[in-house]
Amino acid sequence: MELILLGIYAAIVWFIFIKMKWLPWNMVSQVIVVIIPIVALTALILTLNVVAPSSADVRVIKYVVNIVPQVKGRVTEVPVEPNRPVKKGDVLFKIDPTPYQLQVNALEAQLANAIGTSKELEEQQAGAAAQVAQARSAIEQASARVREVSAKVELARKRVEQNRELVTTGAGNKFDLEQAEANLKELEGSLDGARSAEAQSRSAEAQALASQRQIAQRLGAKSNGEYAQVAQVRAQLESAKWDLSQTTVTAPANGYAINLQLRPGSMTAAFPALPVLTFVEDEFQVIALYHQNELHQVAPGNDAEIALKTYPGRIIKAKVDSVVWAQGQGQSAASTQLPMTGAMPAYPNRFPVKLNVEPRDKDLFLAAGAAGHAAIYTDNAHAIHILRMVILRIGAITDYLILKMH
Repeated sequence: MELILLGIYAAIVWFIFIKMKWLPWNMVSQVIVVIIPIVALTALILTLNVVAPSSADVRVIKYVVNIVPQVKGRVTEVPVEPNRPVKKGDVLFKIDPTPYQLQVNALEAQLANAIGTSKELEEQQAGAAAQVAQARSAIEQASARVREVSAKVELARKRVEQNRELVTTGAGNKFDLEQAEANLKELEGSLDGARSAEAQSRSAEAQALASQRQIAQRLGAKSNGEYAQVAQVRAQLESAKWDLSQTTVTAPANGYAINLQLRPGSMTAAFPALPVLTFVEDEFQVIALYHQNELHQVAPGNDAEIALKTYPGRIIKAKVDSVVWAQGQGQSAASTQLPMTGAMPAYPNRFPVKLNVEPRDKDLFLAAGAAGHAAIYTDNAHAIHILRMVILRIGAITDYLILKMH
């Protein structure tokens, strides 16, 4: 762009001083003609670097997922091909599900047995509760019988005392006294029988309560409306089903698998340090690195353009998402020693600017690690933004040139 401007300026100078000779071509005019482009271009470039800063270090960053199986086993199928696009949910590989299916079958049988046992114990508990109720009813009847007979015994004792007083004074019949004493003994025997029946009923109640507590202990506490034994087996069954589902490993997102060395017959294990393949997602971020003094006019929402070497001659539209105002030199590691500044302070690093690609180019495939140039157009001096646009487009066109001799 600078050469184009110099060419235009040279054409103007030739037309004025040489062709039309409107001004004299002497030492003074020659010095002025040389100084003007130097000063003008210097001022223009310095201003352009502030209002439309550019970066020669643009990087495409993608999320990389190291695929590690959740269960161990022998690989039976690897339908995915390396470096081929796959959709989210597509099968990457399968592990032999036989041992996990057998575990599920065994736990399903245990669950059915536990449910049957719990229902049987519930019926026994209901029977024990009925026995308790029956024993308490018998206790109430026996207690009522004891109270009834006790009242009759008290009455019989009073009659015996009355007849004895009458016999002593000669006003009573000895036969009546003997009859009253016989009735008293009979009632006292009935009272002893009623008390014995009451004691037996209370003993039956204690036995029914003990049986009820024993059944309740066997049933255990409840969890989410189920008895503990049933809930425990059901939880083990759900865990086994989850393990079974993990024998089929699917793509976590749209992308492609790289570094795929997995083959049918291989053994895998749930060990995070040993991923079986690397998966690169289609989702990406574009990061441009700028020197710190280039960013004081940059704000989120500014227009931006990107030229990647993987797409020579193409300009990708974008907008500034944010400036990451942080880098490694802004962190002080915990240490027992004083910070080392050295003879010369460390050169301040650049700050990354995150760029969001516009919807027009959102579906464009951008390779992870692709590099190029970028320009940000701030809200100031819109008139000279065209210069940065021209410079960026010329650079994008020169990317077609492959300058090597072999």
